[in-house]
Amino acid sequence: MIDPKIETAFVAALEAFSKYSSFDATSLTDDFAEVFASEEDFLTKVDLLDDVFDENPQIEGLREVFFDLLMINFFSADVKKLEEDYLDTPEWESIEEETLDRGTELLNLLLYLNECEDEDIEPELEDYLKEFLLVDEDEFQDEYRIYEPIIANQILMESPVAEIAKVAEALPADSELKELFYPVMCFFQNIDPTDEEVNEIADNALDQEFDMAVYQILINFQ
Repeated sequence: MIDPKIETAFVAALEAFSKYSSFDATSLTDDFAEVFASEEDFLTKVDLLDDVFDENPQIEGLREVFFDLLMINFFSADVKKLEEDYLDTPEWESIEEETLDRGTELLNLLLYLNECEDEDIEPELEDYLKEFLLVDEDEFQDEYRIYEPIIANQILMESPVAEIAKVAEALPADSELKELFYPVMCFFQNIDPTDEEVNEIADNALDQEFDMAVYQILINFQ
């Protein structure tokens, strides 16, 4: 099964990637749709997803964010076919162990956007940090460490996107949010952009094909 929101998001990502690179990633739309809609178990679907990326190294940069989308699709669509408490079973625990090094922090943000939809609230950066990630709580210091670049730069919500790009570029290479900082901050600054605003975000992007693919996932997912 495939969640319609996920399909819209990955199609938008492929279109954005194609627009800002020399590779037509939209030619892979059906391949990815097949993976997401597959009736196979989760780990087999991960293998199928990896096969598409292995055969198309031009889009390697999207591999882990597409893993995030596959995981979200599992939570929202596939899990409905399984027992009610499947996510508490040793089987799922084992899958989580096996995929610990996969995906990105985009997964948390997509989970948050689902929650916003359920509760009918508009996504906001402060709400995401404090109410969803609980970065102020002592027992969530890992989250605080990971999200420190965003926590420290919330003032960028009032700045031109060129400033967001400048801060993103200056982040240390080992920051877990280095790649995602620009599209995530641009998203929270403007969750409903005009075409002109999207063009400005693209013009200032550090890595256009990746940044705009992630930005379009976020814009189209909510």
